[in-house]
Amino acid sequence: MKLLSFIANGRTSFGAVKDNGVVDLGSRMTGCTTLRQLLEAGRVAEAAKLAATTAPDHPLDSITFAPVIPDPGKIICVGLNYRDHVAETGRTVTEKPALFVRFPCSQVGHLQPIMKPKVSDDFDYEGELALVIGKAGRHIPAGRALDHVAGYSCYNEGSIRDWQRHTSQFLAGKTFAESGSFGPWLVPTFLGT
Repeated sequence: MKLLSFIANGRTSFGAVKDNGVVDLGSRMTGCTTLRQLLEAGRVAEAAKLAATTAPDHPLDSITFAPVIPDPGKIICVGLNYRDHVAETGRTVTEKPALFVRFPCSQVGHLQPIMKPKVSDDFDYEGELALVIGKAGRHIPAGRALDHVAGYSCYNEGSIRDWQRHTSQFLAGKTFAESGSFGPWLVPTFLGT
């Protein structure tokens, strides 16, 4: 199953991809108006059953993709997360990863244009794997960490390189409006029974 957030007929919702169309789950699942709410409520199995028995409401090519989670509580990114990238930046591998944040306004949905800011000509793409956390937790043992991952998605983590290099902090080059793309959809890790 593939879950997504979308806009159709001027209305924002979330749904499931089915037969080259979208089943609008947001209009059918009481108490869940966003994909984030569905994940937090632990209702993915219910959504999967509903999608399996419902005809698509919209052709996939008629919707506008929104960021998979348009209303995130936070977006935490891991920088320099593979050896080749560390080497190309001239840095060294460290025991602790470099972390930085992005803001919701810095992302758009799949097939939406990402924007190069006027203040820079050093705009770069970075294909990333996004992990969406669906279950809250704290002080989670490493062996149980993946129990909290609701699913996976694609992320074009656009970087404004000259601004990113202004300081040792990445934040300045990662937060320009509409500079990254999130989607097209979330592939859940577990559907339940």
